[in-house]
Amino acid sequence: MPNEESSHRQVLEFLVAAGVETPLDEHPVDRFALSVPPPGKVEAPPPVPEKQAAPRVAGGAPAPLAPDAAIMEARRLAASAPDLETLRALLDAFEGCALKSTASRLVFADGAPGAPVMIVGEAPGRDEDEIGRPFVGRAGQLLDKMLNAIGLNRENVYVANTVPWRPPGNRTPTPQEIAICLPFITRQIELSAPKILVTMGAPATQTLLGQKEGILRLRGRWFEYGLKGGTIPALATLHPAYLLRQPSQKALAWRDLSALRAKLAHLA
Repeated sequence: MPNEESSHRQVLEFLVAAGVETPLDEHPVDRFALSVPPPGKVEAPPPVPEKQAAPRVAGGAPAPLAPDAAIMEARRLAASAPDLETLRALLDAFEGCALKSTASRLVFADGAPGAPVMIVGEAPGRDEDEIGRPFVGRAGQLLDKMLNAIGLNRENVYVANTVPWRPPGNRTPTPQEIAICLPFITRQIELSAPKILVTMGAPATQTLLGQKEGILRLRGRWFEYGLKGGTIPALATLHPAYLLRQPSQKALAWRDLSALRAKLAHLA
């Protein structure tokens, strides 16, 4: 039986043959035992990273108002305006409608405040957005011709839109955008106090007159629009932009204009 010295020599020869040249310790070390923590000692869990703060609006500006809050703020501001000049200033400073951030400028009104006829359309287009006045593009030129045909012009009518900022790409304003802007146009009508209100196109007619039918069913019909202290007659008609796309419908618009002229003569 080999002695202990012979066994050690054999182990050493095996290690040399295996490529082990330098011993690290005099005695072997159980590395697995060292990895187990002593009894009663519990390692602390890794720190949890702090929750990042919510991103702020660029420039430190407050976040936009929620739709319901924007509508309430619009109602408050509109009701506080004692005149059209103040209303315009309040609307120009209003930040509750997202359309303001994509439009070039506010398109408030044109014509004569307090005129017997107030015309309300849908929203500004590209030309209106560049100039800052409603109905100044091709549709506006056609409107002027329509008014001239019954003896009216921009000096004896007042013109505005349901939404005072141009929607991107001239799209139709969303119900939410219309609802946010509604208190302002309602107050604008109150302060202008026309004898007759003319709504042009489906969005303006449906919004201001509370109707759901299409404009071809609503046009030519008279409604009652409520103002403080009473009501005024309101006529629904076709929008000039629609007439540019559908010239054959100009005959229907002429009937509406004739009805408007007759109503004005009756109220005079």
